[in-house]
Amino acid sequence: PEMDRRLRDRRSLQNDLVTALKRGELSLHFQPQARIDGEVFGFEALLRWNHPTRGSVSPAVFIPLAEESNLIVEISEWVLREACRVAAAWDRPLTVSVNLSPVQFRHGDLPILIQQILLETGLPPERLELEITEGVLIGDFSRVVGILRRIKAMGIKIAMDDFGTGYSSLSYLQSFPFDKIKIDRGFVAGIGSNEQATAIIRAVIGLCHGLDLPVIAEGVETEDQRAFLEREDCGEIQGFLIGRPLPIANYAEMTDAASPVVEPVPRAVQSR
Repeated sequence: PEMDRRLRDRRSLQNDLVTALKRGELSLHFQPQARIDGEVFGFEALLRWNHPTRGSVSPAVFIPLAEESNLIVEISEWVLREACRVAAAWDRPLTVSVNLSPVQFRHGDLPILIQQILLETGLPPERLELEITEGVLIGDFSRVVGILRRIKAMGIKIAMDDFGTGYSSLSYLQSFPFDKIKIDRGFVAGIGSNEQATAIIRAVIGLCHGLDLPVIAEGVETEDQRAFLEREDCGEIQGFLIGRPLPIANYAEMTDAASPVVEPVPRAVQSR
């Protein structure tokens, strides 16, 4: 019976997810990303679902449900468009970082969709960063790399998320020119207490320096963690120490220009 209940629960949640987008229950929160000295240079867009009866549903629960039903394609398109729309309105030319799902690589023409969204929203491509996990690369590897190369050719940055948690991170670094590596929060949490986690972070930062790859550490919550990362020459951080994921209005002082700066006329998104 417990098994049945869980299955029914999943199914009803999945059904609710279909209407969530139409009803405006999905929203984006933004988490600041900063250089090691604390200067914010961009935000990661994170999806939130406020369910009418269940309240806030964790992305760890609803994203896998959406991926099972291919609903993730529609949701991810909404996320990308919304993130670009929000970022295009900022006074300061900060970057916006958006996660891609493996499912998006199997449906439609992703580079064309991205290009349409940039044209629609007016966001310059160099202000967009797309994050993928190793899950994207598993399977039809050469096809995915081909898609990533087309996206990168537009001037968009591609970051490898959750680095070090999968099976073959190193071979992936060799086969695709990533613009940035994100160190998984699980390793950062172990700084100072878990020698293995600390050693892995040191190794990843060293590796990235050797490959001339910028590296950002996720889940930085304490000044001790930040200081360690600075000593190890990690260039960028993200986590509660800098700011929690919140609606973008909460970060107006970061996105607005402090003083009226005369901005150069934005270059139109070049159509290839």
